[in-house]
Amino acid sequence: MTLVERLMRQITSARDMTERYLSDFKSPADWTHQVHPKSNHALWFAGHMAVTDNFFLSLIAPERAKTLEGFDELFGMGSQPGDDPKTYPAAEKILETMRERRGQMLEVLLKLTDADLGNKLPPGSPDFLSDYGSVFETLIWHEGMHAGQLSVVRRSLGYGPVM
Repeated sequence: MTLVERLMRQITSARDMTERYLSDFKSPADWTHQVHPKSNHALWFAGHMAVTDNFFLSLIAPERAKTLEGFDELFGMGSQPGDDPKTYPAAEKILETMRERRGQMLEVLLKLTDADLGNKLPPGSPDFLSDYGSVFETLIWHEGMHAGQLSVVRRSLGYGPVM
């Protein structure tokens, strides 16, 4: 199995778990439920995944990155989730954007070779990202970290374990 295939498998597995978690959220109150006033909620999670993938696209395939109107302010690094559903776009729009941005990331990955994963990122890229491969590795642990938070939100709403 190639490194590209391994990364694809892990990224897809992480997203599959996320989708299972997200399938339980139905009402606007569920989507913005916080277990603590400063904790992340499911709607923020979905928007944040979209913003993150879009940012990573700007580094490795800038022609595929796009302006996500209002998303950076609501879901970007340093944003603080709030519990008022009216301050957010509809969950369906956020989920559609999250899925579309990940689809773009996967399309880019599938066009790369293992050697391409060693390509350096442009100047000004975050220090924790050294090359294309590190971008895709980060997708995995970043989604897993936030999915753990999402799992706690689900459980606080009374849902049982997914696994």
